[in-house]
Amino acid sequence: MAKPVPVPTPETQFYWDRAKERELWLPKCGNCGRLHFSPRAFCPFCSSVDIGWIRSSGRGTVESFIINHTPGPGYAEQGPYAIAFVLLDEGIRLASNLLEVEQTPTAITIGMPVEVTFEERGEWTIPQFRPAGAAA
Repeated sequence: MAKPVPVPTPETQFYWDRAKERELWLPKCGNCGRLHFSPRAFCPFCSSVDIGWIRSSGRGTVESFIINHTPGPGYAEQGPYAIAFVLLDEGIRLASNLLEVEQTPTAITIGMPVEVTFEERGEWTIPQFRPAGAAA
């Protein structure tokens, strides 16, 4: 079984199109100026429908993580895998897998600097994170 892939909506299509270009973009309210995630048709803070986008630096830190030992769809062959909350430099929190690092609590630490990387899943490109400075 393959790993899950997105099912874009009109609100998320821009995000996934930029991911295919290996770029991480975040929605930003044109009224109150706040960033938010996940993409939606209105601002969760002021309810404005004036939503634009900014390109993220792709840098952040691990805020929390777990090592999952129960394989989800498409992960059975991989063994244990990390699921982390990454706090981006822009202040937005994303859930992500951590790649290019040993999937153990001694290799992954709270506060560890990370950067976006992209995982190809068929026709999809999924933003994920790896330790900052990891070899491509």
